[in-house]
Formats: sequence, C-alpha cells, structure tokens
Amino acid sequence: MKKWLLCSVSLLLGAASVHAADLYDPPPPPQFGGGWYLRGHFGMSNQRVGEMYHPGFDAVAVHELVDEPSFDSGLIGSLGIGYQFTERFRADAFVEYRGRTDFSALDRYQITGPDWDGTNDYDGGKSEWLVMANAYVDLGNFSGIIPYVGAGIGASRNTISRFRDINVPNQGVAYAGEDPTWNFAWALHAGVGYQATERMTVEFGYSYVDLGDAQTGTLTTYDGTPGGVQGKMKFKDITSHDFKLGLRYSL
Repeated sequence: MKKWLLCSVSLLLGAASVHAADLYDPPPPPQFGGGWYLRGHFGMSNQRVGEMYHPGFDAVAVHELVDEPSFDSGLIGSLGIGYQFTERFRADAFVEYRGRTDFSALDRYQITGPDWDGTNDYDGGKSEWLVMANAYVDLGNFSGIIPYVGAGIGASRNTISRFRDINVPNQGVAYAGEDPTWNFAWALHAGVGYQATERMTVEFGYSYVDLGDAQTGTLTTYDGTPGGVQGKMKFKDITSHDFKLGLRYSL
C-alpha cells in the first residue's frame, strides 16, 4: 500500500512539473528588423545662386547687379532604395527630379563712364536631375518618433532654359538655348520619422543641397548679330534649402 502511494505521489509531482514547464515559455530574444526598404519623398526647393558671370562683364568699365539673381521655389520628388544595417545606421540612394523654377536678375553697366550706358533684364528657368547616395544615423526611437541626421554625395544635371537678356535702354534682346551640365553635388540632411506601422515610416525632413554650377548655351541676338553677347552665361554655386515629406517601406 505504501509503495503504491509513493508511486502515485511521484507520478503526480512529475506531471505537475512537466505541466509547469509547458506553461513557462520564455520570450524570444529581441531581434533587430534590418533589411531593404523602398523610399520616396516630395517637397519644395528654396534656391539661390552665388554668382552670375558672362565674358561681356569684363569688357565694360563697371558692372553692377541691381537686383540679385534669384530662383523661385519649385517642386521636387524622388524614388529610391535603401538598407537598414543596424538599429542606428542606414543608407540609401535616390533619383530626384527638381522641377522648373523661374529666374530673374537685373544689372547695369558703364562702358567707359561716368554715366550708366544700359541695363540687362535677365529671365529664364532652371531644372535638375539629382542622383545621390546617402548615409544616416537614427538618434533613437522615442515611442515611434525617430530623429535622424545624414549626409549625401552625388551628381546633378543642371539645365538653364528659355534664357533671355533684354536691354531696354538700347532696345537689344538676346537669347540662349540649353546646355545641360553634370556637376558634383552634396547634401546635409536632418529630420524626424514616425513609425506609423511595423513596416512603414513617415518622414519630415530638411536638406541643404549644393548643386554646383550651370550655364546657358551661347547668347545670340534676335537679329542674328552677335554684337557684345558672345559666350555663355554662367551660374555659379547653386544651393537650395529643401523641405520634404517622405515615406519608407521595409521589404
């Protein structure tokens, strides 16, 4: 009888221990969800040009810009692909189209002095294709809010279009065709992301972008006589402050 009781107790204790072990299921170790992602953004550019230059500026005694050269704001949009290497570090590449923006400037000049001999009223447009590789550091995840900083390098194909030079006092008009050029480009990025779902992150970002230089085709007067307008108008040190809304989707 005692042996039977002892065996029964042993079996009951063994079954209870097995059942308790089944109930305890330790959580899996935390895993980082890295990997490939698709990305895209759209936004607005806010651009400036450091300097305008034409060989004709050197042929006069005095040349002065009355209204500084400026570009209007324009739409930008991109598509790209990236990879999340660690919880904090990721990199991507994108192709961005920067829509046409209008340009204007006004100068005046003295051929020999002391009086002003004429003015030039410039207008035209500008657009770019930007190809850029970027690296980012995510600064932490605060309840789904992820601030970040980054930098990028690439190339920009800058196009000046519909360029005109109107000299009202001397009744002169000149125009130039397009001459797109590729330039080295670089950017600094900062922004904040919101992890809307497990796979999708919404971003609001800012970028300072240096697009390099641009130029027109050869300036020609409307009556076909080159006069003093031979050469190309150069636009040096084109930069932009960009504000963007973007999406990242993990694959």
